[in-house]
Amino acid sequence: MTEIKAPTFTDPEDAARWDAVEEAVELIVEEHYRDALDALRRVLEKDAKNSYAYNWVGVAMFESGEMEPARDAYRAALKLAPGYVGARVSLSHVLRQLGDYREAIKEGMVALEQQPGDSDALYAVGMAYYARGDKAAARRHLAAYLEARPELETAVEVRGIIDAIDQGL
Repeated sequence: MTEIKAPTFTDPEDAARWDAVEEAVELIVEEHYRDALDALRRVLEKDAKNSYAYNWVGVAMFESGEMEPARDAYRAALKLAPGYVGARVSLSHVLRQLGDYREAIKEGMVALEQQPGDSDALYAVGMAYYARGDKAAARRHLAAYLEARPELETAVEVRGIIDAIDQGL
């Protein structure tokens, strides 16, 4: 996991909610998921409406391999903040990994409606289509993702998938 850059806020309440999760985010970056979950539970005890806390619970659960709780945490974040594109993209990935391709595509497409051209959403949608077996739609979204010049590791993976699609595999 890489360094997490804090978003820019115009709403002081939103900024305070982000500040409340910063310690837990650092623990997640350091791969101390259980400690992060403890810190996030304390945040949620103080503010049950902190969508960032629910999102990061989802991240910690995902990284721990606990997909159903991760899914539920991302959904809780989105219930509080329907425009939270990062949580929606993460939910799309979890749903895909759980085999719910239709819902994964739906969540990814909502993210693209909310933030057109978002590279993370393009990747999520492309991977969900690919998992579902819709290679044409997968190729279209993954090619658009590559145009955003993603990090090398993911770009290599996506180029491999596109090559497999082009070869009829």
